Amino acid sequence: MRTLLLAALALTPSLALAEIIWPDLPKSCFVSGRSATSVDVDTGCAAFLINVKGKAAGTPIKVDIPQYAFHIDEASGKETPVIIIQAEENGEVKAVGYKELGTDQLGAALLREVRLLGTKKPS
Repeated sequence: MRTLLLAALALTPSLALAEIIWPDLPKSCFVSGRSATSVDVDTGCAAFLINVKGKAAGTPIKVDIPQYAFHIDEASGKETPVIIIQAEENGEVKAVGYKELGTDQLGAALLREVRLLGTKKPS
């Protein structure tokens, strides 16, 4: 009985991912082809601002914005469905801003911490 319960628990994360309802990508309120501004952050259209000495210092990364993705927590491996709303770099640091599905909570992560899924709605 215990083995059966453990097997069921092991399958639970896969089942949850299969039940994700992906919304259409936003038509506005994201940052593409330029650095985010404080207005973008204040309005929730960007998750972070890269500034050096008070001036925008982020350079856009060539990724499709917006797009579907999973944020992968490096410590736990937990995957959270998100929509990427910005992608910028400064030196060796490549970062993305995202909105979590369902909550629209903003977050930021290193590019290596997300699995990009593209602009077509995942099935």
